[in-house]
Amino acid sequence: MRSGFRLLLLSVFILISACATNQEEEVLPEEIYYEQARDAMKSGNFNEAERNLDFLETYYPFGRYAEQAQLDLIYSRYQNLDLEGARAAADRFLRLHPQSQHADYALYMRGLASYNLDVSLAARYFPIDPTERSPGEQRQSFRDFSELLNRYPDSEYAPDARQRMIAIRNRLAELEIHAARYYIKREAYVAANNRARFVVENYSTTPSVETALIILAETYQFLDLKKAANDAIKLLALNYPNSDAFNEDKEFQGTMLKREDRSLTSVVTFGLMGDE
Repeated sequence: MRSGFRLLLLSVFILISACATNQEEEVLPEEIYYEQARDAMKSGNFNEAERNLDFLETYYPFGRYAEQAQLDLIYSRYQNLDLEGARAAADRFLRLHPQSQHADYALYMRGLASYNLDVSLAARYFPIDPTERSPGEQRQSFRDFSELLNRYPDSEYAPDARQRMIAIRNRLAELEIHAARYYIKREAYVAANNRARFVVENYSTTPSVETALIILAETYQFLDLKKAANDAIKLLALNYPNSDAFNEDKEFQGTMLKREDRSLTSVVTFGLMGDE
């Protein structure tokens, strides 16, 4: 029995030693990891590319391919839809290489990852309006693109970043309109007015301004603030003379505020209770 037990222990020890030896033997020259990663990227196998880039960064963090490998890792993670990982890799690159000639690329990719981060896997298959989701990632993306344009205005990535910033502003404005419509539905007209006013004051170049002015005019009318309502209508007529809010005689006719027969409980709780 004792001999058998000793033989078993010896076998386990030899097996562990062999595994350790094999693991040591699996460390390849940095050129091999880099070439394998590049070949994998060319063939679209970004899982394999990321694996080799991780090995390269682990075993040769200060090697001759370190900077390029970190850039490739950002791209590979982005292509693998690991958007948080791509953003983290971009952050790390900017910390390690703040003066790199490729810092504009890292900034661009960080902004791009944030830009798409709120588009979950489910949203790719279900009709989820991106303007109805939390704007946190969009704001972060806007800051990243803004930093890119401020630091590298002549970057090859600047034109696309500028266009995405416009798209982000449009999304944020639409989000405010969604909120205003929600408050109108709940007959919280002061809250709806505040949201619409925020759009007019902060997103004046977005397509949502027309709707925001209509909401302002109607809510001001409901609140019996005649001068403010007339000012909003004048702005609407000046900037959007063909708006559907005007009838054939160019008179303003609001249609958003439709009173419903709702209980006091429903109004006070924004519709979360009552009217069931």
